[in-house]
Amino acid sequence: MARLKFGAFLAPHHPIGEHPMLQFRRDLDLVSQLDELGYDEFWCGEHHSSGWEMIASPEMFLAAAGERTKRIKLGTGVISLPYHHPYNVAQRMVQLDHMTGGRAIFGSGPGALASDAHTLGIDPMTQRDRQDEAIGIIRRLFNGERVTAKSDWFTMNDAALQILPLQEEMPFVVASQISPSGMTLAGKYGIGIISLGSMSTQGLMALPQQWEFAEDAARKHGTTVSRADWRVLLSWHIAETREQARREAGPGLMRWHNEYTVGTLMRPGLQPFSSPDEAVDKTAFVEGAASTIGTPDDLVKTIKNLMQVSGGVGAIIGFVHDWANPENTRRSWDMVARYVVPEINGYIDGLRRSQKFVIENRAIFERAGQAVMAKIMDNEKAAAALSQTGPGRIAIPAVNAPDLQQAAAKQRG
Repeated sequence: MARLKFGAFLAPHHPIGEHPMLQFRRDLDLVSQLDELGYDEFWCGEHHSSGWEMIASPEMFLAAAGERTKRIKLGTGVISLPYHHPYNVAQRMVQLDHMTGGRAIFGSGPGALASDAHTLGIDPMTQRDRQDEAIGIIRRLFNGERVTAKSDWFTMNDAALQILPLQEEMPFVVASQISPSGMTLAGKYGIGIISLGSMSTQGLMALPQQWEFAEDAARKHGTTVSRADWRVLLSWHIAETREQARREAGPGLMRWHNEYTVGTLMRPGLQPFSSPDEAVDKTAFVEGAASTIGTPDDLVKTIKNLMQVSGGVGAIIGFVHDWANPENTRRSWDMVARYVVPEINGYIDGLRRSQKFVIENRAIFERAGQAVMAKIMDNEKAAAALSQTGPGRIAIPAVNAPDLQQAAAKQRG
């Protein structure tokens, strides 16, 4: 089975109150930690309103992150294409790719916040078509073409990039939530997908239908889509016990839901939580929950369920939030890297097999004791001292040492 990739998605969703300068720095510190822990990808978004989402330029943030990291891939999650001239987006992504040593992933979307589109005077009815149009233009520019194009929202005259991406094929990824537009775009262009709607139970269960949208569009346009390029977003907070995870995440989860999701975005059908325990119970402990608040084993179970429900994906992307305080949040990401990733990808299977083999074949290793005993008995003084030799009196760690008393008994027998 192909290895499952792991990453993080920073929208960001930060409660209002912290100094913005320090928040940016803390977010960059998180990228450094994820890089050191071996995560494969880091994504950050573009927003211009709502108060809680304060990164206006993912390219600028990721360029700074690139200077602090060595290997982690850096994705725009996402650039809202209707907000920008396609030529400028192409130039910025090429520059980011070079500045990060070929680690850029170009993620795009139509724009998630209606307040952003309102600020920029953009009709929401045009956003998805404009994203489609911009992707086609940017792909041509990345291929080195000189493009002349006129649209109702941009004009290009003999436009060509001065430098091309450092990567031979910079990954293109489109965001998908509930509507079929994102999956359809992925199928049309044969590119990757990051499913952002999977953090809800309904979104998780809709994943098979979503993938059908991509495959249908691929067949229609003569392209192909690969599950290896399908990323799915999950939310979690992990601790040593479920009780500890609940205690750490509950108050922040309640604040995020009540103040942002309900109070600011006013998502239809949602009601505020009345207590931290209710927040945890209704988020992570309902049937088919897509969020995990618990132990590494709980998250392993969630991911295996997702793989079964979806039919298979290429990457699990964790949603970055402030449910817990910074210290506990960092420990959560650390525990996922240390215990969940290796369990899912089989990195410790060989160690378990090795241990099991030694336990089950103990008899064949007794010859080691016989070899030590033979040397002892060849030496008169060593043989005389054997009765005084026992656990803790030999230089070899006891776990690796032969049973000298047993060997002596065999020798005498």
